[in-house]
Amino acid sequence: MIDGSASSGDIQAVSRVGQILGLFSVERPTTTVAEAAEQLGLNRSTTHRYFTSLVAAGLLERTQEPSRFAPGGLLMQLGAAALARRRVLDIAPPFLRRVSQSTHLTTVISLWGSSGPVVSRTEEDHTRAVLVTVRVGTQLTLRSAQAKVFLAFLPDQLRVERLLATLSESERDELVTQLDEVRRTGVATDHLADSGMNAVATGVFDEYGICATIAVVGTTRTLPLDGPYRHDLVTAAAQISERMGGAIPVAQSEQGTVA
Repeated sequence: MIDGSASSGDIQAVSRVGQILGLFSVERPTTTVAEAAEQLGLNRSTTHRYFTSLVAAGLLERTQEPSRFAPGGLLMQLGAAALARRRVLDIAPPFLRRVSQSTHLTTVISLWGSSGPVVSRTEEDHTRAVLVTVRVGTQLTLRSAQAKVFLAFLPDQLRVERLLATLSESERDELVTQLDEVRRTGVATDHLADSGMNAVATGVFDEYGICATIAVVGTTRTLPLDGPYRHDLVTAAAQISERMGGAIPVAQSEQGTVA
C-alpha cells in the first residue's frame, strides 16, 4: 500500500515496473533485459535487477531461451481476474453479431489498456469474398477511431493530456479538434490511407462512464465513412450500455434514432 510516506524512490520503482510490464503485448510476448533497457532508456544492470525481482515475485518468468522473459503466473492470474470483471465482454457478443450480420462488416469491441484500446473480441462476417478483421490483443494507436472515443470520454482527462503530449504538436492539435467532434456526435472515424481501411467507432458506457468501444471495420468501398452503418453501431452501443447500467451521451443517443 502506498501512502503519503512513500519515498520518491518507491514511486519511481513502481513506475519502472509498470513500464517494464507495459513492454509485453500479443505482438511482443517476450523480451530480454537488453531490449527492455534500450526501450526504456535504462542501463542494463538496473534493468537486470528489476527483472530478477519481477521473476521472484511471479510477475515475469524465464522462457525456454534463458535470456528471454515472458509474463509470469501472477500476472496471468491478475489479468484473468481483471477480465472476469469486464462484464461487457459477456454482454456484447450478440449485439456485435447482429451488427456484423446487418452490415456485412467485421465488428470489434475494445477495452482500455495501459496506453490505448486493446481489441478484446471480434465478430466476422464471412459472406464477402474479402474478409477484413483485427486480431484480438492488438493495441490500437491513439489516432485510431476507438482511441478517439476513449480519449474523448475518459473521466481522467489529465491522463489524456499526458498521452496527447507524446504526439507532435501538429498531430496533437489535429487530434484535439477531432475529439471535440467526437464529444459532439459520439462517433469517431479513421482512415488508413496506406491500407485502404476504414473504421467507425462509438462508446459503451456503464455507471462509471465509458467502459468499452465498439467499431465496424472495412475497406473504403465496403465502409464509406459517411455511410448508413452508424445507426446500427450506435443502436447496439446504446443497448449494451443499457444492460451495463450506463447511459450514452445525448448527442450519441440522438444519432442512434436516425433511420
